[in-house]
Amino acid sequence: MAKAGGITNAVNVGIAVQADWENREFISHISLNVRRLFEFLVQFEATTRSKLGTLNEKLDLLERRLEMLEVQVGTATANPSLFST
Repeated sequence: MAKAGGITNAVNVGIAVQADWENREFISHISLNVRRLFEFLVQFEATTRSKLGTLNEKLDLLERRLEMLEVQVGTATANPSLFST
């Protein structure tokens, strides 16, 4: 009877080892995918920050041009004789 119990115990250990390997493989896949997601988010943040910086510079330039045009229109409206030929 000891032999039968030993075989059952060995089978149970084998099943436990197989389950442990499957769990480790699953955890490895999850870890890899989390790492890839994190790397994507870091790259996305850097790219987005760069593009937003460029857009901000362009917006600042447009705002300065608009202010200059507003001053010119205000001056032309207040003193039309300055702009007539």
